[in-house]
Formats: sequence, C-alpha cells, structure tokens
Amino acid sequence: MSDIIKVLPDSVANQIAAGEVIQRPASVIKELVENSIDAKATRVQIILKEAGRTLIQVIDDGIGMTDTDARLSFERHSTSKIRKAADLFALHTNGFRGEALASIAAISQIELRTCCRGADIGTHIVISASQCESQEPDVCQPGCNFMVKNIFFNVPARRKFLKSNPVELSNIVREFEKLALVNPQVEFTLVHNDSVMYQLCAGSFKQRITSLFGRNLDQQLIPISIDTDLVKIEGLVCKPENVRKRNFLQYLFVNGRFMRHPYFHKAILSSYEQLIPEGTQPNYFLNFTVDPETIDVNIHPTKTEIKFENEQPIWQILSAAVKESLGRFSIAPSIDFDTEGAPEMPAFQPIELDSIEAPRLDVDPTYNPFKATERKPSAAAQAKSSGGSYESYAKSHPAMNWEALYENFESSKLMGLEAEADDLVPTVEPGQLPISGDDGDGAGESPAMLQVKGRYIVQTVQSGLMLVDQHRAHVRVLYDRYLKQVSNNSIVSQSILFPEVLHLSQPQHLIMAELCDEIEKVGFSLSSLGGNDWSISAIPAGVENVDVKDLLLEVIDSIIEGGESIASRVFEHIALTVAERAAIPYGKPLSAEEMESLMGDLLRLPQPNYTPAGKTVICMLPLDKIAAMFS
Repeated sequence: MSDIIKVLPDSVANQIAAGEVIQRPASVIKELVENSIDAKATRVQIILKEAGRTLIQVIDDGIGMTDTDARLSFERHSTSKIRKAADLFALHTNGFRGEALASIAAISQIELRTCCRGADIGTHIVISASQCESQEPDVCQPGCNFMVKNIFFNVPARRKFLKSNPVELSNIVREFEKLALVNPQVEFTLVHNDSVMYQLCAGSFKQRITSLFGRNLDQQLIPISIDTDLVKIEGLVCKPENVRKRNFLQYLFVNGRFMRHPYFHKAILSSYEQLIPEGTQPNYFLNFTVDPETIDVNIHPTKTEIKFENEQPIWQILSAAVKESLGRFSIAPSIDFDTEGAPEMPAFQPIELDSIEAPRLDVDPTYNPFKATERKPSAAAQAKSSGGSYESYAKSHPAMNWEALYENFESSKLMGLEAEADDLVPTVEPGQLPISGDDGDGAGESPAMLQVKGRYIVQTVQSGLMLVDQHRAHVRVLYDRYLKQVSNNSIVSQSILFPEVLHLSQPQHLIMAELCDEIEKVGFSLSSLGGNDWSISAIPAGVENVDVKDLLLEVIDSIIEGGESIASRVFEHIALTVAERAAIPYGKPLSAEEMESLMGDLLRLPQPNYTPAGKTVICMLPLDKIAAMFS
C-alpha cells in the first residue's frame, strides 16, 4: 500500500487558515488596523471601494518595515510580537499569531509600500494568492500602506457568499467603531467610495464615544472607576432612564482589546435589576486592565473570546462598581445652580402683620364636644320596650325579614354570574371533552371548539383532537395575507398625523438608505432628515397598534444579522415582523365566532402546520392515544 498522507502546500494551508481568520472584508480591516496600532501609529486612514470587495487600503504612520521584514511578514507564523511560548501569557500587543497577513495574501491581491522611520527609501512588494510577483525599492512615506484588492478572487465560493454592499459596509463600520473606541489616542479616517464617513481626532475616551455615536450620549452616561489588585475598571454606563429596547451600545475591552464576555455582561445587567423596564438594556463602555498573565486570548482566531483566571471575583467587583456609580450619580436627583440668564426675582417685601385680617369663624356656643351622643336602640331593645317578643316585632317590620333578604341576595348573585358568563369563553373539564362533532357519517353538527388557558384552541375531528396555538396560527394567517397584498399591489398606506422620527446608528443608516425603496413599496413613507435620522409619515394599514419604529429596527437588524440579500427577502422580513407584532397575543379570550373565523382562515392556507419561522402551529392527538390514557 502506497503512502497517502502528504504535506499540504503553503498556498493551500494559507487558504485553510484564511477561512478562520478572514471571514469578510471587515476581518481584513481588523487585522491591518491592529497591526498599525502595534506599530505605534498615531494616524490611520482606511479607504474602501464597493464595501471592500474591490479595494481595502490602510495607511498608517507607524514604525514601518525593512525590505526583508516586508517579505517575511507574509509567511505563515512570522511575527515580531512574540519569541517563545511564554510570551503568550505576557502579551502587550493585539496580534501574535503570525497568520493574518499570510491569510489575507492567500485570498487577495496585495500591494505594500513601507518605509522605516528615518530611512530615505522604502520598498514596494506585490503579492497575489500567496505568490510574490515583485519587490523593488520605492520612495514612500514612513509607515505602511497596504492595498488589498479583489478579496476572495481565487475562492469563488467564498466570494459568492459575501452579502450585499450595504450589509458588508455595516459590518465594516461596526468593526471600525470597536477599533476607534479602544484606541482614542489615534486619529482615524474612514473613506468609502471617495466619501468621508468618519474623521476622528485623537482625544479622551468619552470624546471618542460622542464623536462616534452623537453628543446626546454625553448627558446620558455616568463614569465608573475602580482599582483593585485584581483588576482596574474604567469607563461609562448609562443612567437607568436612558436604557434602550434596541440599538444598545455595549462594549467591553481588556488591555486594549475588544472582547465578548457574556458572564461580565450578566454582571452589568444584574446591577440594573428593578431599575429598568423588562426588555430593555443599558449602554456601557468599559475598559478592563488586568495582569496579562491572568488572561488567555489564544482561544479563538478572532481573539475576541477571552478567558479570565479570576472571573468570579472580577464579576463581583464589576457588579459592585456599577451599583455604586448608579447610586451615586443616577438615583440622587441633581440640582442645577446655574442662574445665568434666569429672570431676576423681585426684591423681598416685608409684610406688616397688623394689616392682615384674621378670618371669622361661626361657632355654636352651646356645642359640647365631650357630650355623649344618643345611640339608636336595637330591634330587640325596641321590642322589649314595647312589651312584645322579637319575632312579633320582626313580622311587623318587613325590612327585618332576613330569610327573604337572603333569598333576594342569592337570586341577584346568580343573575349576575349568568350575565357575566355570557361574555366568557366556555370551559369544559378534561373528562367532558367531546370525542367527535358528528355521528360518524360526516353529517353531524359542526365540530366543537374551546379555548384552553387563553393560549390554545382545541377542536374535535374524526381522528381525535386538533390542538392549535392561537398566536402562531394568527401569525401564519397575517403573514400569507400580507404577502398576497404585496404581490397584488393592493397595500394601502395610512398617513400619520404627527410623523415619527427614527434615530439610527451608522450601520443601520447604511441599510436603511439601500432599503428605503423596498420599504416604501409595502406601504411606508420615509424621508431622510440628514445625519442618521429618518421621518416616518405613513404606514401600511393594519399596523396602527404596532410600534413602527421598533418594527423597522427589527427588519434592519434581521437583515444585518441574518445577512440576507436586501432586495430578495425584504417583503418576507417585513411581513413576518408585522404579523408577529399584530397577531393575537397569548392570554386573550376568544369568542366562538372568533375561534371559528381563525380556524377557517388557517385551514384554507396551503401551509397551515408551521409558522414562516418554522414553529409548529397544529398538533394532533389521535383517538388511540386518548384511549391509551384511560387504559
């Protein structure tokens, strides 16, 4: 038997590694900018064409590279960050694997111009699909100038799975926000298709937050600062009255590196318990500084999952710090003593007491408050004083006939209960459920239906019992009805008396700009107000009781997170979101007519068994299983 195990060529191995490190254009920007930060750059410029598909250019003023370093930097496991395995537990840089540039070069065409600080001449190197095509001296500015062209040009399957330009650009912006937040001392510029999207000056952490997300956050955030032997935590959290249902900004950094840490996120949320409404979350921007030996960043190729040695003590420190800041800055009311521009108060005028006339009170001089009031004698006492018995007194006074009064009370109570029962859904005990609504030949009465716990509808059929989730059934009905109206161009718009303003983040604004025409086809009327704000002046008929702002945000977020093509499934996204919001809620009682109408609409659909999201709508309970329960 011949040998079958072979060593993969470097080009193939680099493409495999690129699948883990480089997932989309945003990954390229992350790796290149982190290298610029490690090279002590003070200015970083990012230039994009077609959301990074055609060009990703990163220019910095860092220390640069020699011609030898420039060539070696594209080899696998070549790095200037570490020298031995022990260095992994004392990292002070963003990169350390030595895989990023090799992975980028494996799936793109790269031009690099670099020059060391103080050198007169630099080098220009051209690489395509891991193959070095040329390297020659060049006159260039100190630092590095990376040009990554035609990403995934030699991996058509990966390029085909890239999302639309607005979706990819929104991912780039979110990655850019993380890099800019954690490095406020660096000046950043982001240019897309010759249009400047961001131009951020170096400054403080809070200034960088307001530059990225708006100055209105300045008054919503309160500082946090705590320094212990285990961890130093600094940053900002929002006041309880400024929490959000969507678009919440939540960023955690450790030693200058962005991280995702659900455990610490839960610690922050626990500090807001009983302070914020259910379904809302706070904004927070927190920097952790710990000993590099107590964390492990070598878990995932993206280096965003961090393992802490002292997670539980840090959890308690974080929770206590947030609670202390909320109690000190948010719970106590603030008093503004700034009187500049306030109207002058009139001068104080003393009041002469002699000029005040006391009010006159009319008092009965014969009134004695300590005199006991006369009590009305009881029925028995009146009977005794009249010399007769209590029974004879009660017969002579019909109002004292307690048996007649009790009978009237019972009859009134029964009448009231019967009147109230007419408005309730009839309930049947489990042992009284009808097995079938017909006499066996299909000629009987209509099948019986009842509602269980305001959540399920139970209907008798020949084979047993059919159980239907009322909310999911209505979602299925509304979804199909809405899509039918869209296909027939029969959507009716309804104007809003007072247009609503929708505030979006930059990534969401990019999606909305591309999505606007498609959204207007389904009955909305939108107009841009400048910046990231949009005005909603009309909505589709039938969604009057739905929060339209939250609805549109949900559609945008589902497209960003799901990565769907904007033009292909926007109608489905909107239809499903509208149906879920407008459907019958759980716990709502339904009359017999309402249940019959809902079941009729559901069973006429071509796919009534599942919701558009794939959740079960109908379950059957056959007669044999019912009989087995009683065996």
